[in-house]
Amino acid sequence: MLHRTLPNVLTTVRILLVPVFGLLLLQTSPYMRLLGVIVFIAASLTDIWDGYHARKYGLTSRVGAFLDPLADKLLITAAFLIYVHEGYLVLWMVLLVVLRDVVVTVLRIYAEWKEKPVVTSREAKYKTLTQHVFAYVVMLFILLREETFTGEQVSSLFVRILYSDYLDYIMLLITIYTVYTGVSYFIQNWKGLLSPVPSRQARQRDAV
Repeated sequence: MLHRTLPNVLTTVRILLVPVFGLLLLQTSPYMRLLGVIVFIAASLTDIWDGYHARKYGLTSRVGAFLDPLADKLLITAAFLIYVHEGYLVLWMVLLVVLRDVVVTVLRIYAEWKEKPVVTSREAKYKTLTQHVFAYVVMLFILLREETFTGEQVSSLFVRILYSDYLDYIMLLITIYTVYTGVSYFIQNWKGLLSPVPSRQARQRDAV
């Protein structure tokens, strides 16, 4: 029975690791920050593991289909907000990304309530992959800026990179693409989202 519940267990673990990762990365100790990066990597690996496990055993569920992208959103949102706190990113871009994710999550909940669940699009998966890669790169730069690990010369180089405009340019492209996927999501699913809620009798007929 474990293999039937493992994907959802791993997704739940990923959600629970979000505050742990955030608190560790906010510490001033370079070793605590390194531990935070390791926790982030571990949380990301649970996504790969539960996806592989679900495909291997053909396990899919509405709960899993909803929680899996939600866990990804929480993990990336935590990373981006920490980057804003550290001064690496501009707040308004991150807020747009968060707003898009909140709106899409609410629409997904509404679609589930109407018993018309939607499948995560390929565009949304690319969006998630792009955000993850960017988050990983910035975390790598955060570690490389620590003199404890790299020395003064390398550290000063990555400090300049982290506070340069280059990260903002990349984040701007990610923000535009993220908003685009949100608009695309609504366009592709607007008929189901705006259709009337089925009556209890209709639901009972469909269940027969």
